Amino acid sequence: MSANANTIPADVTGDLHKHPPGLYALFGTEMWERFSFYSMLALFTLYLRDPTEGFGWTAAEATGLYANYLMFVYASPLIGGFIADRFTGYRKAVMIGGFFFMAGHGLLSIPAIWAVYLALTCLVIGNGFFKPNVSTMVGNLYPEGSHLKDRAYNIFYMGINVGAMLAPIVMEIVKAYFGFHAAFAVAAFGMVISVAILWKFKNLVEDPNALAQRQAARANRANGADQAADTAATAVDAPPHGISQQDEGGKAANGGTFAADARSRNALMDAVPDWKRVMALIVIFLIVIVFWMVFHQNGSTLTYWADDNTAWNVTGTISNAINPMWIIILTFPLVWFWGFLDKRGMEPSTPTKMAIGMTLTGLSFFVLYFAAIQGESQQPTPEQLATGSFRINERVVNNVAAAGMPRAILDRAMAAKDSDGKNVINDVKFSPTTNPVTNQPMTGADALMNSLKAVDPSAEQYRDSILRHSYLFVMSPFWLLLAYGIISLGELMLSPMGLSLVSKVAPIRMRGLMMGGWFVATAIGNKLTMIGIYWSIWYQSNFFLVLGLMALVMAVVLAVLLKPLKKAMPGV
Repeated sequence: MSANANTIPADVTGDLHKHPPGLYALFGTEMWERFSFYSMLALFTLYLRDPTEGFGWTAAEATGLYANYLMFVYASPLIGGFIADRFTGYRKAVMIGGFFFMAGHGLLSIPAIWAVYLALTCLVIGNGFFKPNVSTMVGNLYPEGSHLKDRAYNIFYMGINVGAMLAPIVMEIVKAYFGFHAAFAVAAFGMVISVAILWKFKNLVEDPNALAQRQAARANRANGADQAADTAATAVDAPPHGISQQDEGGKAANGGTFAADARSRNALMDAVPDWKRVMALIVIFLIVIVFWMVFHQNGSTLTYWADDNTAWNVTGTISNAINPMWIIILTFPLVWFWGFLDKRGMEPSTPTKMAIGMTLTGLSFFVLYFAAIQGESQQPTPEQLATGSFRINERVVNNVAAAGMPRAILDRAMAAKDSDGKNVINDVKFSPTTNPVTNQPMTGADALMNSLKAVDPSAEQYRDSILRHSYLFVMSPFWLLLAYGIISLGELMLSPMGLSLVSKVAPIRMRGLMMGGWFVATAIGNKLTMIGIYWSIWYQSNFFLVLGLMALVMAVVLAVLLKPLKKAMPGV
């Protein structure tokens, strides 16, 4: 959706050989908005499970709501982009989205379940208005054909990741000292900064003659496929197509131009029947569904792993900073690497890169599988039982029942709730604490057993079995850091290629539909993160193994289909 150069005044575009000031205003706007968004996401599932400030939900309950929220969040840009394009204009839509975001984060600071559902509704609406349209505004700062546009989206993408990396770190600190609700209030304040930046620099980011600009954008849409792809990519926090060296401007190896090569590729593409091109994209959509289902375990099961099974003196909130950290570290070396291969005519095709990315995604979960296998095979020592944490969930109940504890006692324990309706034992984490009666230090083991004996005094005779099966083993943070590093590299190899493919492969008359298909596939993948409900039922090692195998199966499917896919998508 790129604006025609003639519709954008000089004070917006500025010097055509350097980035306009509006880019940096939008960078700040997006960075603080993503800080706000990822602050909430880093806290959300742990907040729902917290028995004190939260609602004492089980992992399955928290994961279910998280999955539904992500599904609507990643589908919302379809509607928000349409409304802005046809009615409100981009900056006004972004401002509307910003106010909904502020309301959503503010509502989360209210300790009530009705506030949570109302907050999520506001956040979904806010995302729909904000994300696709702030991304579109980036492209509209540049005239058609500007060689700076790809770089602008890469800079903008760094803003996304800077905000995403800072958010969990700040939230960990605020939550530790002031609690969840104060942390959510800080997230709302981040959104205030975002909207204030956009309002302060509104003259730098959009032509006052907004209607004419939108009309020009629609007129040029057929010629602005790459910008449409980058707009859609950054609307769902995926890397723009410029992360790949393919189709970059410059001299070709044979002395010709990439523009000439592009015309040649377009001619080859036009010779492929539409049905073959659409079928190829459907294959890509299926890959995307599995990728997002696996990748977005970061806000649920990987956060649970970080909180329960990682040996560090912080909570799982901080783990949400690892992926954006790796993205910032890996992006530019990867761009250099593709450029290095491209100059030698060795850069892999887009489908090949996607197969490699899916393979890396699977391997990242095999890293966690091996970590979990080691942890699950440990026999906790008396010292570990005296200092560790414990959690009784469905998996533990089944194991303890198999070891001889009467099921009736376990059923009463799992059903026990306090006066507020929160679980007393089911999926509650018991860590070393202070005895509320004697005001003396109390181990996690004693805290758990005191709660169990309050439900049924006969539970004490099964103490050893209960503690052995409910002990939360901890592994080095190295495993989590390594797994995130591998999956982040996989993300950079897979995610930026998908939307670029849609923009190049989809028949022109179906391009909008296929772009919508990408968003739908992304939303479905996020809904399927609900596989995390099995986290408290399966062994962690089995859970990681299933996800790793699913990703590897899709990588094999891609590898098998590489030849027909290349025929259906020549030149990419």
